[in-house]
Amino acid sequence: MKMGLMDFVSVGFFLLIAVGLSLAQRSGFQQGQDPIRFQQQQSPVLAPQQAIQGPQALASFKPPRPAMSPTMVDPWKLQEPGSSQSKQLLQAPIAPLTWHFPVVPEEPQQPDVPFELHVPTPTESIAAQCGESFVHVEVKKDLFGTGQLVNPSFLSLGGCAAVGEDPNAQVLIFEYELQACGSSLMMTDGELVYKFTLLYTPEALVGTPIVRADAAAVGIECHYSRLHNVSSNVLMPSWVPFAGTKVAEEVLVFSLKLMTDDWMFERPSSQYFLGQFLNVEASVKQYNHVSLRLFVDSCVATMVPDVNSAPRYSFIENHGCLVDAKLTGSTSSFMHRVQNDKLHFRLEAFRFQQANSGQVYITCALRAVMASTPISPENKACSFANGWLSVDDNDQVCMCCDSTCGSIRKVRALSDSGLVSEGEATIGPIVVSD
Repeated sequence: MKMGLMDFVSVGFFLLIAVGLSLAQRSGFQQGQDPIRFQQQQSPVLAPQQAIQGPQALASFKPPRPAMSPTMVDPWKLQEPGSSQSKQLLQAPIAPLTWHFPVVPEEPQQPDVPFELHVPTPTESIAAQCGESFVHVEVKKDLFGTGQLVNPSFLSLGGCAAVGEDPNAQVLIFEYELQACGSSLMMTDGELVYKFTLLYTPEALVGTPIVRADAAAVGIECHYSRLHNVSSNVLMPSWVPFAGTKVAEEVLVFSLKLMTDDWMFERPSSQYFLGQFLNVEASVKQYNHVSLRLFVDSCVATMVPDVNSAPRYSFIENHGCLVDAKLTGSTSSFMHRVQNDKLHFRLEAFRFQQANSGQVYITCALRAVMASTPISPENKACSFANGWLSVDDNDQVCMCCDSTCGSIRKVRALSDSGLVSEGEATIGPIVVSD
């Protein structure tokens, strides 16, 4: 396509205007003017010139972008919506934050505090005493030693309630037979043991579902010896004689003891003088809990423990006849019976002729019958004092003491004589001095 002279003139004029505009914009921008406002101010000058151009020239015209100085921001980027630079320029100046997340204040460190954990210790609030056929238990109402008294209805001895209370000492009292209150019996080689359980079963406090004490169970045991030793040692100054016993049928324990003059205690010495009396107690421990009556069938005195040795002196014979008074004129006799399972007799002290030691051993054959068995010639205790007298207030049964009382049989049926058991016991040595 050929261009005429007129065309070259137009192009040159346009270039001159563009260069002039660029220099003017640069001059205004460097003087601190807003480039957008500067462009708007120049637009009236450019408008007539642009209107002279034809449509083709107007369509291809794009005003040149002003040159950027090192310290200035490109004004064209302010019109780009996605520009991060425009966002920064539009934000307000950032002030330092004065609010912070709450900080939990530190607790001051606690100094070491002297502390010792007091562990509860068992209190001695229960005491038990075992009798021959019963158990006696005393329980403090302050059972746990805390100062708080327990409700008596929460305490029981194997299900048995207290039978009494000492209000001054704040003590509950339980007393029952050995076979009662759910007791159990255990037999060992040397002992019979009755076991009980004291139960404390608290209920919830009234109106609440709580308790302030735990349930408790305390075991209580009563031990009874099945065998007693028989001492054959020589007399020592502080010697206390052992009670001679024998277990019959592994049920009953028979014994002989030397007693004090008031019959209250076992005599602490076995030394006597001629003219004194030996107070002898024969007894049976009735572990089968059947009420029994004891009789002394016969007694023999010897110098040694052997009952068949010589010399020997039989002073009770013929099923309970104390013959010493009739043979020697002494006042030896049975004492009035005060307890079915015990029998007391007094024997005037004696020595064997031509015996320098003065030692005497006494061995007795004992019989235990049911207490309901009637007094009979085989079951009796008779003393001689101007005639034969019975300790059980039935003198008629003593009339046979001058002859033969009952039939002598090795085996006796329970239905015949009420016999429960027979045994033998020995005490000694007893030393009798002039």
